[in-house]
Amino acid sequence: MLRFLRSFRYAFRGLALCLRERNFRFHIALSAYMYGFLLVYDWFVLTRGEWAALVLITALVLAVEAFNTAIEAVVDLACPQRHPLAARAKDIGAAAVLVCSAGAVVAGVVVLYQPEAFRAMFTYYQARPGMLVLLGISLVGAAWFIWGIGRKK
Repeated sequence: MLRFLRSFRYAFRGLALCLRERNFRFHIALSAYMYGFLLVYDWFVLTRGEWAALVLITALVLAVEAFNTAIEAVVDLACPQRHPLAARAKDIGAAAVLVCSAGAVVAGVVVLYQPEAFRAMFTYYQARPGMLVLLGISLVGAAWFIWGIGRKK
């Protein structure tokens, strides 16, 4: 049982390492905005299946990004000097993230394409410009989270 519980500690340590990666933080921030708009407001109408699809595709993108980070770490360990095959492995890992992310965008557009929801969103922000300012401030906060403004390397 202790071994099983330790595995969670290792997994959370890996998650913390992923959060050091800018691209992982980018995916987290985008996901937070998507789920925030879906959960806080009732603009979008989703079935349970659509919710499941969004959660699964989000998890898939984050998992592929984590695998890519792991591949890059192993390649850097195995080949600290520049080598064409090392670069190739890293590029292919990045391509996997790109393909998965593009698929997630398409899935998101298919599920979330609800013109009436976007009209309601536009009307909401038009009537409440202060909320638009808060959204802008949150975007600055998201940029700080993603690009680590003020972080020491």
